[in-house]
Amino acid sequence: MQPLRLTLKGFRGIRDGLGRDEITLDLERLADGANLIAIVGANGSGKSTIMDCLTPFMGLPSRVALAGAGGFSYYDHVYLPESVKDLTWAHEGRCYRSQIVIRLNGRRRTEAFLHTLDDAGCWRPVQLDDGMQSDGRVETYTRCVESLCGSAETFFTSVFAAQGKRQLSTYRNAEIKTLLADLLGQEEIQELGQKAAEIVRLLKAGLATQRQELAGLDAEDQRLDAVRRKLDGADDRVSAAERAKTAAQAALEAAQARHARVVVEREQSQATDARRAQLVAERQAALASATQALRALDAQEQAEQQRLERLDQRVASRLQQERQRRRALGQSRQRCLVVLAEAGAVRHAERRLPLAQRVQTQRSARTQACREQVHQLTQCQGAVRLAEQRVAGIERDAGRAVLKAEELARRFGLTGEVPCAGTDLQGRCKLLGDAREAQALIPNAQAQVARLAGEKSEAKRELTDARQRYEALAGAPQALAQAEFHETVARERVNRLSVMCSKAQACAQAQATLVEVERELQALGPEVGDGAAAETADERAERQQIAAARAAIGQQRDLQTTHSGAALARLDQALGSLPPAFDEQQVAQAARALGAAREALAAAEQSMLTAVREAQTLDEVAKQEGVLDERRERLRAHCARVEDELGNWSLFARCMSNDGLIALAIDDAGPALSALGNDLLLACYGPRFTVSIHTLLETSKGEQKEGFDIVVHDGDTGDSKSVSMMSGGERTLVELCLTRAIALYLARNTGRRYTTLFTDEADGALDPQRKRMFMAMKREVLRLGGYEREFFISQTPELTAMADAVIDIDALRADGCDADRCVSLA
Repeated sequence: MQPLRLTLKGFRGIRDGLGRDEITLDLERLADGANLIAIVGANGSGKSTIMDCLTPFMGLPSRVALAGAGGFSYYDHVYLPESVKDLTWAHEGRCYRSQIVIRLNGRRRTEAFLHTLDDAGCWRPVQLDDGMQSDGRVETYTRCVESLCGSAETFFTSVFAAQGKRQLSTYRNAEIKTLLADLLGQEEIQELGQKAAEIVRLLKAGLATQRQELAGLDAEDQRLDAVRRKLDGADDRVSAAERAKTAAQAALEAAQARHARVVVEREQSQATDARRAQLVAERQAALASATQALRALDAQEQAEQQRLERLDQRVASRLQQERQRRRALGQSRQRCLVVLAEAGAVRHAERRLPLAQRVQTQRSARTQACREQVHQLTQCQGAVRLAEQRVAGIERDAGRAVLKAEELARRFGLTGEVPCAGTDLQGRCKLLGDAREAQALIPNAQAQVARLAGEKSEAKRELTDARQRYEALAGAPQALAQAEFHETVARERVNRLSVMCSKAQACAQAQATLVEVERELQALGPEVGDGAAAETADERAERQQIAAARAAIGQQRDLQTTHSGAALARLDQALGSLPPAFDEQQVAQAARALGAAREALAAAEQSMLTAVREAQTLDEVAKQEGVLDERRERLRAHCARVEDELGNWSLFARCMSNDGLIALAIDDAGPALSALGNDLLLACYGPRFTVSIHTLLETSKGEQKEGFDIVVHDGDTGDSKSVSMMSGGERTLVELCLTRAIALYLARNTGRRYTTLFTDEADGALDPQRKRMFMAMKREVLRLGGYEREFFISQTPELTAMADAVIDIDALRADGCDADRCVSLA
């Protein structure tokens, strides 16, 4: 598998690292025949995202914890409504194109398409030998890719070293067996084992069904036996049922005769019943008419009551509005009076404000003058310090000059005390020569002393003048503090008067508002209570109309009650003069007796039918028991044959599983993988480390059990230990060599060739020397396995400099160069 061209759109890693929504890499042109291609860039620039997308498999392998790409979701790593991964790649002489579309707009959905380039130069969907075709579903795409490139677990374990990938030493026994079985090409054995396991499953299911059926037959036998015991004496029950049926038939005939006699008597009393029914109907009609009239009067009275309530509500609402308006006017009047209470103070402030402003101006000028005096005082203080320092300096220089003059005078006085004076030796006497030299320097020293004395007098005069000026201005700080206090008082007075003057307009507005409020209060008139005096003339007239209407309704109700009572009394008298009505209970009793006789006959017939059926069922049960015994014997014989076949197929499935022939093949391949790993260790890192793969591990009891461990022998120390016990850098070396050994074994023995390797920052734990060995190992793997190239990511400049070509991701930023110029040849 070799990537040719990659286009990514909408991936977060590319946007965050490069500031671009879409990126396209022509890998075939960028690699340009190079064997080792380094992908470089700053942290977070999107290198791992690009590396993860260089394979046709689903997912980003560096974003998942396991070696494969399972349990991964694209939705957390894209952001556009429609994001795309478009990869063109070659494998075994054919060109393929993978297009994965991730949609986030509305319902989340992922579509994956796999096309191949036919002989006519057109892209066609990939179709497998079994007829499956890539149709956009993720499941069919994954199956098509795995049919071409093998399983994702094998690919990401042997060929693709993702960042933070799971190490081989952490694989469990079942996981490593599955991986090595796929690596060794044991698909046919696995398929046979799976078929045998499926047969075992089907046999177990069938056997369970047979056993369940056998249990059902046993239960059916028990049920038939219970039925047979229950049906004993069925012939006697048939005879008793025939006798009961005869007695029920006689009772039914007697009930029918009595019912016919009662019906004739009821027909004779129908004329009297018709008159009675007519009178009852008239009485009900009169009662209904009276009730309807009373309801109409009640409705009128309720309407008048509602009218009275509405009138009360209107009066109360009007009074409430007047009270609220009167209350609002009172509050407004109170506010105006509060504002007008300050009118005298406002007029006083208007008269005093100009004078206060002039006072503030004068005091501000006084404060500025005091500040200038304080500034002059500071200058005088500095001049005093400078004059004092100058006097002190002159006194030090004068002291040194006087001491020097005295020293020269002492040295010159030695000319009269030297014993060699006036002799022939005085020309060679060094002491006499020093005295004569001092004689020449005495005039200069005396002139310097005199000059310094004059400078000292001048400096003292300047000091005296500066001190006099300082003393004259000594009271300036107190004057400044007092002036600033007076200025502050004047400023506060001006501010207070200005605030009071600003209320003049409010006072004028309050005066106008107060006049308007007084006018409205006079218009409202005096406040009234809630009694009848508060009602208007129209409201009193409407209340009188309502009272009159309610009185008229009361009179109509009394009249209606009198008329309806008289009509009901007349009808009741007519009903009382009629003879008594026929007793319908006689008909009902006769009907009930007839029904009971019929039910008794039906029950007797049903009992007889049941007894006959029980007798027939007893005969059927005897026949079913014989058939059931024969079927149970056949089913038991069949279960025995299935159990024998189940044992045979279970043994065959175990032999074809990971613990059978595949385990033996893994044991056979272990030395070959170890040898390839040791060759890489020897060629790249020297003879120090050798590895061996153990598939049988010793338990704490000294017994052997199946497992997986990588044991490393250290030639320098002579110790052998598991790779999990090594340091991080050493474990990285061994893991890398074993991973590439798996890739070499895959290329040599299974016929599955990928032509391209991928490594993402696998050198992080190595020291500088091991990193150079790491690059040598890469080239050795390319040579031994016949690979064409390897893409790798590293943050070590020395390693990227050793690559044949470098793809600089930083050059692809939004404000950077084009993708055509992001490659440099080493």
